[in-house]
Amino acid sequence: MSTLEAALRGGAVVILLFRVAIAARDARRNPVSRYSALLNLSIAAYIIGSASGFETLSLPLRVPVNLVSGGMPAVFWIAVSAIFVDEFRLRWYHLLGGLALMGLAWIDMSRHPMSVDVARTALSVSLLSLGIWHALSGRASDLVEKRRRLRVWYAIVTALYALFIIASDWLWPGGLSASSLSLANAAGLMALIFLFAVLGTLSSTEPTPVPVPVQANQPVAISRDQPAAVPAAEPDAAQFAALRRLLDHDKVFREPDLSIATLSQKLDIPEYRLRHLINRQLGHRNFSAFVNSYRLAEAEAALSDPSQAAVPILTIALDAGFGSIGPFNRAFKVHTGLTPSEYRRARAGGMTGAET
Repeated sequence: MSTLEAALRGGAVVILLFRVAIAARDARRNPVSRYSALLNLSIAAYIIGSASGFETLSLPLRVPVNLVSGGMPAVFWIAVSAIFVDEFRLRWYHLLGGLALMGLAWIDMSRHPMSVDVARTALSVSLLSLGIWHALSGRASDLVEKRRRLRVWYAIVTALYALFIIASDWLWPGGLSASSLSLANAAGLMALIFLFAVLGTLSSTEPTPVPVPVQANQPVAISRDQPAAVPAAEPDAAQFAALRRLLDHDKVFREPDLSIATLSQKLDIPEYRLRHLINRQLGHRNFSAFVNSYRLAEAEAALSDPSQAAVPILTIALDAGFGSIGPFNRAFKVHTGLTPSEYRRARAGGMTGAET
């Protein structure tokens, strides 16, 4: 390994470990910090393990590095999901993906059939693709402008670098450990780590507003309260008032296909202005969650209304703006902790008890 390559790899590892230490401070209370620390640690292990000459080290030294590095695609999938999916929860299949990759990495350290390499590559590509999908799939409804831009960078850079790694491992003699590619890989990794460090710092400087709650029986929360995040100012005040009219009076949230594009057309303002208005003035980070808060509040009011006791739950869901009963039931259970039927019975029992 040349002095330049050693300096690049060493510098990259130092930056990553520094970011691990920073993220570890908030790891207990912030899942994003926890998963970001794991991702940075696995990338640092990959930088060490992909260096030329690493395979000449003794097995006890290589095992922990290879195992941590081997699980990187799964950790990337988890970390990206935590960054870009507001309601992300770690599931068993996330852990299963990481354990499977680490198992394949263990087998890879000894003599093994070609099928192991094929399986490891296929699983790594699948998990990286899932991470890229999470980065891009929610972009349309993301109200945080800096995070929307970060989604594209994550997707493009990860896809291109993954293709480079796969092509090098399968098409180039010796793969990325070959001296002809090892230095280029080190330089590329250093550049990417610096880029994402800067992007991550820029995205973290934006304060998180406090969402304005939409309470059951009062779906007109916007007109009831001033924004809890940032007071409306000209020209935001006029646009904010127009948004209030559309939601409180015109009930546009009842439209099942309502999107940022259609709502911005109704307001006659650019989409980025509408995203800024909802995010900075109302504190919401996701357009779908914002609209659903009004739909759920309307559904709660209907299910609590004795005069609508005979109205089918499906009708209430469709009238509130949900496209089908399945998404409504899931969203309602998450929102209230009860199914719509349980909620209706509980409210009916409470009102009966109050009358007696």
